[in-house]
Amino acid sequence: MFLFSKLVWVFGQPLSLAFLFVLLAVLSGLIRWRGISLLSSILAVLILFVTLYTTVGNYMLQGLEDRFPKPQDPQSLECMIVLGGAFENEVNTARHGIEFNAGGDRFVEALRLAQKYPQARILISGGDGSMSGIYEGDAATSARFFPLFGVARERIVEETTSRTTFENAVNTKELLASQGLSNCLLITSGYHMPRSVGIFRKLGIDVVPWPTDYRTDGREGLGLDFTQPLLNSQNLATAVREWFGLVGYYFAGRTSAIYPG
Repeated sequence: MFLFSKLVWVFGQPLSLAFLFVLLAVLSGLIRWRGISLLSSILAVLILFVTLYTTVGNYMLQGLEDRFPKPQDPQSLECMIVLGGAFENEVNTARHGIEFNAGGDRFVEALRLAQKYPQARILISGGDGSMSGIYEGDAATSARFFPLFGVARERIVEETTSRTTFENAVNTKELLASQGLSNCLLITSGYHMPRSVGIFRKLGIDVVPWPTDYRTDGREGLGLDFTQPLLNSQNLATAVREWFGLVGYYFAGRTSAIYPG
């Protein structure tokens, strides 16, 4: 399942689809299938235009982010679960540093809460999600990160083997039971929260959704945007990937609903 999901995404993301249609157009043209060649060219241009020069990706991300509003800080806090996906694992493995990617707000928010609630335990769930499996994961890096800011290593529970969100939840359930923890905050990116909550609910794990790492301002509409094609492309890819996960996990019986809320 892990390898299959990786391969599906390699070929299913918008720019990959555009490339495949261009390739099909070229091959069809060489063997004089002009109708297929023309249709493939049109589809490739349409995908590229939507991906680069519209706000479709931002609009889709906004819907995912708004599904679970962040509540007010609680009066007390026993534990928090932080899902991996925030560190540059390849770079950190090679350079032994602490480099964040775009999801770094997950750990910035966890650090804020850890300092505000000094009694709270922090369960970090995240191994190496690469196909090679040769890099350190978020849990290993976070064990270096938190103590730098005065958070005692004894407060951290490391889950170092998960490669997917489903494995995050399965492995976390075992650790919560062994540590005697329950009703934790679930910290992950806003767009990733619906799928994460659905999986945790399916496994009977009670969590309080705590979204962070927002990519939109909450006021996005559908329209054209020629000012930031790279960002538009990244946001659409992120949204499409998350919907692939939502639909795939639902039909695999791994989430409580196709669009948890």
